[in-house]
Amino acid sequence: MPDYPKAITRIDHIESVPRRIRAVRDGRQVVDTLAARYVWEWANYPQYYLPRQDVAEEMLVTDGRTEETSRGTVRWYWWASDGVDGAPVARLVVSSEHPRLIDTVRFDWDALDHWFEEDEEVFVHPRSPYSRVDALRSTRRVRIALEGVDLAESSSPVMVFETGLPTRYYLNRTEVHFEHLVPTDTVTSCPYKGTTTGYWSVVIDGVVHADLAWSYDFPTRQLLPIAGLVAFYDEKVDVYVDDVLLERPRTHFSD
Repeated sequence: MPDYPKAITRIDHIESVPRRIRAVRDGRQVVDTLAARYVWEWANYPQYYLPRQDVAEEMLVTDGRTEETSRGTVRWYWWASDGVDGAPVARLVVSSEHPRLIDTVRFDWDALDHWFEEDEEVFVHPRSPYSRVDALRSTRRVRIALEGVDLAESSSPVMVFETGLPTRYYLNRTEVHFEHLVPTDTVTSCPYKGTTTGYWSVVIDGVVHADLAWSYDFPTRQLLPIAGLVAFYDEKVDVYVDDVLLERPRTHFSD
């Protein structure tokens, strides 16, 4: 069973962000910088560290509490409108063995309502410069099944190749057997593809297999070929490509 690791980058690696980064809360701009840093706090993807002078610090408040991290000593900040109760929303690096991090601010992603790289919104977390997502049209024949029941079949799939994940096969809705699918309220977001507009569970002999398929009606510009198409988790269904059954990959979606 093949494993699909995440993109590997050394933890605490630091790089300049070549893009303008902005962030908004309650309609007010909190961040606007051309000098953000990518910092890999863990190997999967980076976080933004933002120059203090490019942050609307008047919207924040601190009681002086600090914390020791692998990136240095950080001072906690909360929204001034909320006071210092609860978890902090941002941390200012006050001292560090990494000089480029001193006087930078790291926000919790969900503390801001919207993040932008240039003028395009970014979801979930910053996009890694070492990750790539390609959507390619194909004429390979793809069949999706589960427990001997065919769920979809196509000779015109769009194949999505994303760093660290197995190939995803996006199929026309007219090629999906929706009599076996039940829509759910699940919504997920991806920094590379956008926000899903539909999820479906599969029901076979009365057994519900939750949230096995999804669709993006309005994907990001780079993934426009998948708009309106349906994909299934390769980890949880049987995928046949040109009549060859593929091994189920093992990823963090497997269980």
